[in-house]
This record gives sequence, structure tokens and C-alpha cells, in this order.
Amino acid sequence: MPIEHAFDVPFVAALALKEKQIQQNYRPIIAVHKWFARRPGTLFRALLLAELGRERLADAFYRPQDFPGVQVADPFMGGGTPLIEANRIGCDVQGFDINPMSAWIVREEIEHLDLDAYAPAAQVLMDALAASVGSLYRTDCPLYGDEDVPVKYFLWVKTLDCAACGRSLDLFPGYLLAEDKRHPKNVLICPRCGDLNEVNDRKHPGACTGCGAALATTGPARRNRIDCPGCGHTNRYPRPEAGPPRHRLFAIEYYNPARKARHRGRFFKKPDERDLARVAEATARFDALSPDFVPAQPIPPGDETDRLHRWGYRHYRELFNPRQLLALELSCREIAAVADERICHALATNLSDLLRYQNMLCRYDTMALKSLDIFSVHGFPVGLVQCESNVLGMRNGHGRARQAATPAVGSGGWINIVDKYAKAKRWCDAPFEIRQNRGRKIQVPITGEWIGEQRDGGRCRSVSLRCASATTAELPPASLDAVFTDPPYFGNVQYAELMDFCYVWLRRLVGHEAEGFDRPSTHSPQELTGNVTQQRDLAGFADGLASVYARMAAALKPGAPLAFTYHHNRIEAYYAVAAAILDAGLVCSASLPCPAEMSGSIHIHGTGSSIIDTVFVCRTTGSTRRRWLFETPAELRVVIAADIAQLTEAGRTPTLGDTRCIAFGHLTRMAIWHLRHGWERELTMTDKLARVAEAISRWGPLDEIVASLKSQAIAEPAPLPYPLASHAELEADDVVSF
Repeated sequence: MPIEHAFDVPFVAALALKEKQIQQNYRPIIAVHKWFARRPGTLFRALLLAELGRERLADAFYRPQDFPGVQVADPFMGGGTPLIEANRIGCDVQGFDINPMSAWIVREEIEHLDLDAYAPAAQVLMDALAASVGSLYRTDCPLYGDEDVPVKYFLWVKTLDCAACGRSLDLFPGYLLAEDKRHPKNVLICPRCGDLNEVNDRKHPGACTGCGAALATTGPARRNRIDCPGCGHTNRYPRPEAGPPRHRLFAIEYYNPARKARHRGRFFKKPDERDLARVAEATARFDALSPDFVPAQPIPPGDETDRLHRWGYRHYRELFNPRQLLALELSCREIAAVADERICHALATNLSDLLRYQNMLCRYDTMALKSLDIFSVHGFPVGLVQCESNVLGMRNGHGRARQAATPAVGSGGWINIVDKYAKAKRWCDAPFEIRQNRGRKIQVPITGEWIGEQRDGGRCRSVSLRCASATTAELPPASLDAVFTDPPYFGNVQYAELMDFCYVWLRRLVGHEAEGFDRPSTHSPQELTGNVTQQRDLAGFADGLASVYARMAAALKPGAPLAFTYHHNRIEAYYAVAAAILDAGLVCSASLPCPAEMSGSIHIHGTGSSIIDTVFVCRTTGSTRRRWLFETPAELRVVIAADIAQLTEAGRTPTLGDTRCIAFGHLTRMAIWHLRHGWERELTMTDKLARVAEAISRWGPLDEIVASLKSQAIAEPAPLPYPLASHAELEADDVVSF
């Protein structure tokens, strides 16, 4: 029974919503390495089982599945979610991505790892690092007098010299270090002496207990300007001509395991002389090194990297302070000495992922009291206050209690990365699903499923991963049973520019042995994203997408699906999707809604963006639901209302942004339906996009359609007949073949 008739929107949407809240709990494999905008694994498992299975989706989901010989491809594998889910249920998989980091990460995810060999190798690395730089991540506790307790985070503020009098100015946007949510009181920095003050009322904070100066929450740095308190001169920042910005250590959050049980809240302090001496020691030690692995590459121009240029950063190494560079260089030296190639590659992957916490663009969350990694907003945010994490990490407890099984404290250290990676690879060997039972999460082992190429001498699964454009893929005609993918969205999320941050280190560590690593950058002129710097527009995006879809369609067996997720805030981005599907000779038989993001995600919070993807299901031949073939705005509203009802049942009441994206999906599907006969592939892409736009406009202004859903009471349609045991149960008049 195909996806169009077996997919259960409320069931899958409920799973996806839960997964995206804490994705590592549902799909631990994502912790192998950071990738962007990963779609829910539960969604792609459901799509695969809806297409390949023969039983009710809600039943099949929690049972072991095996589909030997089924060929599944993903032309835009990214973080690998569709391939991982297909490989897990026994399919042979082929993946393509033009970004070498994608190919590396997906190989690391799927390739088997001997955890009994990995764990001691990782421990040797961490022990060596602790011996060489561990003392640089210690401090003294002024509250209880204990010496050499571990630091969790070092907090730094950017500084500049007054252009008029030369006075050094701290660029504090605000003086609030910690809110009273996860700490008993608010912690404020004194603007005069820098002491840390704990206060109950942020609106009336009083005076500093150290120097008597008035405390405040608002800082002097505002809108790229700061007034010098000495001479009154208004200084502008950033100053790219002066080079990378300087930083001053102004606070430390540390951990005192011996006192934690009786201490309320966190441990904060103003740096003392010994802390500043450790900073100087780290600088001197790194300056004395001749680094082998610290990258020398300049930061290339780009939509995102130009943010760094505006702050005076010109080379990637300038994004790290000397202590970070020292620890990372020594880590690389230990990894390079590992003889076992598989273990070496695993540890190299760990270091690459560690980088996102070990840099001077990380920020400190004053509410959650933790480091925010560099990619938390899918960009290069250059803040004024930065957070340096303990490169080693630490565990809860002390003395004998500090065993490897105890949880890690804080974030961004080697312990954190190794723990998550090991958990990810354990899940590959013994995957599970999470079932909700009366508000409780029940872990359900799916015995018999696993991820990899071969296990215990059993049947070998074919896994082919290529760092190459799918437009060059050589696939035999009618060789694929399905294509599942999450293609690039036409937008300005520059994953290649972001991934270069990790790639320049990883490439230097592992050399050119991996496919694609001969390139100095992950950038490619064939990327399918909007990019001002690279002058890539919508027509170019559509041409590239059409080329890939046409090649995949030619390799699909008759009637086999090409299914992909998509959402965008602009209807124009959907024109490219429609043109690509039509150029490939496919018909869109379903446009299904499913949550794909978490509404609280930092990079979309407060933007009005949708968290709902449309799953486009496309085939050369097949059938669709008659009730989905609307012809009037009123009929479209009924179709959208049905989706809203199903998502609401799953626990997501769609927002205006969600509703708009749901409508975009249906309009795109119907435009394809009406244009499929007489589509002229020989037209220019600009003309094709215009034809799609004209077809979509026949249903009237979209804003009016969406507004009417919020302002008019629409009678709920009869529920869709899901889930179904067999295609025969569908009423004959509800199926339209094509």
C-alpha cells in the first residue's frame, strides 16, 4: 500500500513533534557530528514503512523490519537521515552530496565501530590532554577556600581602545551574567570594579558590595557604538581595519564537586591573579609551538563569512584563543598517532564536532547557564560576550563517585563529545523507538534491526556514499525502488560556509584520503542555495533541482516514489519545486504535512517561520485522493482545514506561518497536476517558473486564503480513511489514477 494511502498524519506528526523536542533521545545517531536542519528520523521511517510495508503503519513502526534487495537513493544526503533509516530496515542505499563533510559524516554514522576498542582509545586521548593542559582549566574557590577545582566556562568580553584617549573599553551590551531561573539570584557585573553581585531584583539592583557603584542591567555598548566614560568620545565598532577583536576575561563559572551537595546554585567568580596567570601561560605555550594541525587557511568571502570579515577576522585560526588553539593542536597530535584507522577517524570526527564549542564565537545563555555552540543560529553570530568551555569536560561527583558512567557536567568538552558519540554508535547496534504511554516515554527495543554494512557474518547490505553532485550519478534505468530525500531549500542558509569551519581542521588532520578532501573548501559552484556572493538565483536553483530529479526519475522503477520534504516562507521558492518535478516527468500524488523543526529553535524563534514541512510524493504513475484535487478556493480551504485538524490531533495547533506553508504545498501539487500535460521542457527556466506562478495564481491571493482559515468557521470534512489495511478498502470514487 503506497504512501498516499498508508501514511498516518496524526501518528507521524505526534512522533515528529516529540522527537524534535529532544532529538538525541529519539535518534542518538545525530550526535556523531553536527549537521543542519535534520529532519525527524521518525518521519522517514514512517515514509519507508508506508511505502514498503503491508501492515498498519502504527503497528509496523514498533516492529523489526527487513527489506532485502530494496534499492533506496538520496541525492542530497546531508546528515544522512533517509539513508540511515533505509539502511536500518535492510535496504541497500546510495547517497550523494556535493559537500565532502556530508559524505564524511554519513560514513561515520553508518560504518560499524568497535566500541570496545574506541572507548580505551578515547580515554588515552583525554588522559594525555588532562596531563598536558588540565592545569589551565582549574581555578580556586573563593567561597570555600578549595584550590584547583575545575572550571566549566570562562566568560570573555570584547574590548577596544577609545579612538580619542586610548582608554580600553569593555563592550558590554548588558551586565546580567545569570538570571534567577537556575540560580537562586540574579548575578550582575559591577560596571566599575567588575565584581560579581547577587541580587534579588534586577529592576532595583542596588550598589556593588565591593566598590559601592550603582549596579545596572543595561550595558554601554549599543547599536555598534560606545561612549568613552573618560573623555565622552563616541566610538564605533567593529573596526575591521584593526584586525580581530581583543577579549578580556571577566568571569568564571566553575564546579566544586566536594561542596556541590550543600551549595545552592552555581559557582561564579571574578578572575583572580592565578586565573590570569593561566591565561598568560597558555598564550606563551602556544606561541612556543610550531603547530602541525592548526589551519592556516584564510576565511573566504561569502554571505555568512562576510560577517566575520566585518569584525576583522581574516583567518580561521583567529576565531580561537591561544588556550583553545593549544588544546586543539595537542588533541590532533594524539589522534594522528592512533594506528587503527577506524578509531583514528572516529576521534577525528569527535574533534571536528568539538570545534563548535571550542571557539571564541560561542555565547553564554544567561537563563540556561550554559554555552551556546557556534552553530546554534545556523550562522556566524559575532557577539560581544563569548564563552570558552573547558576542553576536557568533567563528570558529576568527586573521588570514587567520578566514574565514567556518571553524567557529564556542562557542555563542550571532550567528555561530552565522546559520551554522545558512544551512545550514538550503541544505538546503531541496537536501535530503539520511543513510545508515549500516559505521558511517560517508554523505550521500545527494535530487536533485529541495526545500522551498517554487515553484522555477525550475516547478509551484507550495499552502502554507496559519494561526495559528488547527483547530476553526475550513473544509475541504471529502473534500478531504484524509491528515492527519499531532504533537498536544499532555496534560501540563505549557507551550510558549506559554516561547515568549512570544521572542514579546515578535519582535512588537515586526516589528509586527502577521504573523497572530496582534496578540495581546499567545501564550497562548490554547484550548490543549490540562494547566495548573493555566488550570484545564485531562483532559476539556477530550479535548474539544478530539475537536473537531479530527472536523473533520479530515470533510475526509478515504474511507479516508484520520489518523496521529499520541503518548506519555505516564500511561495516563489515552491515554483522551483514544481518546475523540477515537471521537468523530471513526475506527478505529485500527495502533499502531506509533518512537523520538522522545534518551534523554540534559536535560529527560527520569533521569526514567524513554519515548523511544518510538506512531504511531496511524486511518481510517474500511480493514484491520488480525489478529495485532494481541489478546483476552487473554498475546496482548497477544506483540504487545508483537514490538515490542520490532523496536526491539531497530533498536538500542534498550526500557526499562521504553518498554515501558509501547508497551503503552499497543496498549491504546488495542484499546479503540477494541471501543468503535467503539455509541459514544455525546452522552455527557459525563467519561462517555466512564470508558468508555475500563473498556474498557482488561479486560486486567488494566498493571503486571503490563509486569512479566511483564521476568520471563517469551516465545517470539518469527513476524516481521511487512515490507517488502512489494504488499498482495496478505499472507496473507488476516492481514487484517481494517473
